[in-house]
Amino acid sequence: MTTVLLVVHIMVALALVGTVLLQRSEGGALGIGGGGGGGGGFLSGRGAANMLTRTTAVLAAAFFATSISLTLIATNRGPGTSIIEGVTPGAPSGGGQPGTPGLPQLPSLPPSPQTPSAPQAPISQ
Repeated sequence: MTTVLLVVHIMVALALVGTVLLQRSEGGALGIGGGGGGGGGFLSGRGAANMLTRTTAVLAAAFFATSISLTLIATNRGPGTSIIEGVTPGAPSGGGQPGTPGLPQLPSLPPSPQTPSAPQAPISQ
């Protein structure tokens, strides 16, 4: 189900990009369908413009619908897979599971001096 919806989503996205590029550009030379000298009078009538506008609106609605559907499917996939959910409070660092190794103990550092001092490098000539 997810794969089919994802394929439909990609096809809708590509069709949406194509219809946006076919529309007449208003200011710059971006569209194929008539601004900036690309294509001459290709799809330049009012009926074609209305058709492209409606097609863009339908494809945009389909894009939003498939996006929301994919999001809902991904969030309702099943039980959480977070690492944090399996940790019990006060458990050892291995997660409290038998047979899992814990983190090694790090050596403790000596207390730091009250005034920090920069290490002195030997002066060589």
